[in-house]
Amino acid sequence: MTVNGGVSFWYRETGLPARRPPLDRPIEADVCIVGAGYTGLWTAYYLKKAQPGLDIVVLERKFAGYGASGRNGGWLTGALAGSPRRFARTHGGEGVHALQRAMNETVDEVIAVARAEGIDADIVKGGILRVAHAPSHLPRLTAQVRAARAWGDTDVEQLDAEQTTARIRVDGALGASFSPHCARVQPAKLVQGLAKVVEGLGVRIYESTPVTEIVPHEARTPYGAVRADFVLRATEGFTAGLAGERRTWLPMNSSLIVTERLPDRVWERIGWEGRELLGDMSHAYIYAQRTADDRIAIGGRGVPYLFGSRTDDDGRTHATTVRALRDALVRLFPAVRDAAVEHAWCGVLGVPRDWCSTATLDRRTGLGWAGGYVGHGVATTNLAGRTLRDLVLGADTELTRLPWVGRKVRRWEPEPLRWIGVRGMYAAYRAADRAEIVGGRTTTSPIARIADAVARRH
Repeated sequence: MTVNGGVSFWYRETGLPARRPPLDRPIEADVCIVGAGYTGLWTAYYLKKAQPGLDIVVLERKFAGYGASGRNGGWLTGALAGSPRRFARTHGGEGVHALQRAMNETVDEVIAVARAEGIDADIVKGGILRVAHAPSHLPRLTAQVRAARAWGDTDVEQLDAEQTTARIRVDGALGASFSPHCARVQPAKLVQGLAKVVEGLGVRIYESTPVTEIVPHEARTPYGAVRADFVLRATEGFTAGLAGERRTWLPMNSSLIVTERLPDRVWERIGWEGRELLGDMSHAYIYAQRTADDRIAIGGRGVPYLFGSRTDDDGRTHATTVRALRDALVRLFPAVRDAAVEHAWCGVLGVPRDWCSTATLDRRTGLGWAGGYVGHGVATTNLAGRTLRDLVLGADTELTRLPWVGRKVRRWEPEPLRWIGVRGMYAAYRAADRAEIVGGRTTTSPIARIADAVARRH
C-alpha cells in the first residue's frame, strides 16, 4: 500500500525530528531569518562563520526542513534558477557566465561543507543526464546543449543513443545531454544535518513559530516580535502566506513517488551504475534519482497550482498524480512494471513572475530575501546564503555583483487570472507531450510553443 503524505519519504527514512521550543516572548537580535529551510540555514551558517559574535535568530513555522528543503528530488545541480536571456538583459553575457561558474562551484561547495561538518546526506556526484526518448526531443536536446555552452556551461556534452544506453537504459533513448555539475543528495539528511551544525554555532532556532508579517527591522509572530538590524525572508513557496505577499511568488506544486527497493535483476536491466540524476526532454519534464538504498524516486508537476496560492499541510498528493508519475516511470523503465510504489508526497517551490530567482537586501529598511528558485533550489540556496552574508556585512564581492542580485520583478496577476494561466499552461504542456511521446509527433507540438510564449511573457 502506498503511503501518501507524511511530509516526505525522506523523513520516513530519518524519522520526523523532535521540535525545538517556540518563541515565547519578544526578543532582539542582530539578524532575524524567517524560514529554517536551506536558504535560511545556509545564510545563518555563513554569517556565523564570518562573524561568530553575531546574534542570529531563525524562526520556523513548523520544523527545520519542513518545506521544499525536506521534500525535493535531491538534485544538487549547477543549473541556473532562471532564464539566461533575462539575466543578460541587465548584466550581459559575461554576467551570465559568472553566474554559471558560481553555480557550478556551488555544487562542490555544498559537498565540501557537508564533508567538513560531518553531514552524511548520501551525496554522490554522478552528474546529470537529460534523455531524449521521442523523436521530437532530439532537436530540443541539441538546441539546449548549444545554448548551455553559449551561456558558459562549457562542460555539458551531447551523447548519442549508444553512449546514453551505456550509462542508463531508458526505453527508446535516442540521446542525452550530460553535465558533471550535479550530485544526488538525501534532502532531509542534508537539511537536518545543517540545522544541527547551525545550532551548534550558537544560532537560536525557534520552531512552531509562524511569522505573520515582516516589516522594517521586525518579524511579527503570535508570541511576540523579533526586532533586528536585518530581517531576511527565506520562505520560498510559503511566501504567499505572509501579510502583503500573496502575489509576490507563486507556490508551484511538485510531486514525487518512490518505489520499493529494486532487486539486482532489475538494476542489471536498467544500468544506472553512475547514479546520475535523470531528467528528460518532455515539456512537463520529470526528475529522478537512484536512491542510496536502490529505489527510484521520480517527480513531476502533477497539479501545479492551487487556487488562491494555497499550500498543503502534510505533503499529501493527488491519486491521479501518483498514477501519472508511475506511468512515466514504467514508460522509461519497463523493467519496473511490477514494482510497488511505496510512498508519494508533494511540496511547493517559489516562482517569481519572470521565472528568475533573486537575492536582495535593502539596507535602509533592513529587509532582505532570497528565493524564487523555480525548482533548482538545492544548490542555489547555498549561493543565496553566501550572497546574503556578503550583503548583510556590506561587502562588495563577486557574489554581490551577480545578475540575480537586486532583481525587481512585478507581482503575479490577481485571481482567477493566475490560476487560469498556470493550470492552462501545464495542461497545454501535457497535451503536447501526449502528441509527441504517445502520438509519435516528430516535431515540437505547436501547443507547447503557445505555452512557452505564455511562460515567457512578463
